[in-house]
Amino acid sequence: MSGFLGELIGTMILVILGDGVCAGVNLKKSYANNSGWIVITLGWGLAVAVGAYAVGRFSGAHLNPALTLGLASVGAFPWSKVPAYLAGQMIGGFLGGCIVYLHYLPHWRETYSPSVKLGIFCTGPAIPHKWSNLLSEVIGTFVLVVGIMSIGANQFALGLNPLIVGFLIVVIGLSLGGTTGYAINPARDLAPRLAHAFLPIPGKGGSNWGYAWIPVFGPIIGGVFGALFYQTFFIGTATPAFWIFAMIIAVIIASAVLSERKRRVEMLASQESAAGQR
Repeated sequence: MSGFLGELIGTMILVILGDGVCAGVNLKKSYANNSGWIVITLGWGLAVAVGAYAVGRFSGAHLNPALTLGLASVGAFPWSKVPAYLAGQMIGGFLGGCIVYLHYLPHWRETYSPSVKLGIFCTGPAIPHKWSNLLSEVIGTFVLVVGIMSIGANQFALGLNPLIVGFLIVVIGLSLGGTTGYAINPARDLAPRLAHAFLPIPGKGGSNWGYAWIPVFGPIIGGVFGALFYQTFFIGTATPAFWIFAMIIAVIIASAVLSERKRRVEMLASQESAAGQR
C-alpha cells in the first residue's frame, strides 16, 4: 500500500468513526442521542487510534496535514511526499463524511437544527471570537504534535503507541476542546465540511465558510510550531523557523487579548447606554 492510499484509508476511518460519534450523539432518534461530550471525546480518541492501527505500517499514520507539515518542517519527513499525503488525507476525510451521511440516512430528516447537522461534519466556536478561536486551535494542535513526538520517543509494548495517541486526543478534547470543538486537524474539518456542502442533506443550511479558515490555519500554525518547539527544547536544535513561528503566535496572542478587551469595552458602553435610556 502506498503512503497516499494509507493516508486516504486511515483518515477515512478516522472521520467515519469521529464524525460518526458526533452523529450518534446529536441526531434525533439515535440510541446515542444526548449521551454527551465525554462520549464524543472518547469516540474521537478511539477513532484516531483505530485509523493509526489500520495504516501505521504503510504510511506512518499521520492522518493530519498539521502533523505532516510539522514533521516535514523539522526534517523528520521528506517534503517530496507531503503533497501526496495531504491529498490522501483530504480525499479520505471527504469520503468519511459521505459515509457518515449514508450511515445515518433516515436521521437527517428527523433532526431540524441546521447547526446540529453542520456540527456533525465540522467544528464551530462556542463563542465566536476570531482571534481567540484561532489561538485555541493553535494551542490544541501544539499540544497534539508535542505529545505525539514525545510519545514516539518513549519505549512502549509493541503496538501500544496508537492507543496512547488516542488517549492524547481524548485529553485534548476534555481539556481544550470546549472552545472550538478541537478540530486540530484540517483534513478532519475542511474535508467533511466540503462533504456537508456537497451532500443533499435535508434542511442543512450553510457550511459556515466564514469560519472555515480558522480550523485550517490554526492547526497548521500550531502543528508546525509544536514540531519546532520539540526540536528546539527536547533535542536542542534551534532554527530560525522556530523564532518566526514564535513571533506569529505572539501576534495571534496579542490580537486575541486586544480584541477581547475591545469587546468588553463595547459591551460596557452598550450596557451604560441601555441604562441611560431607562
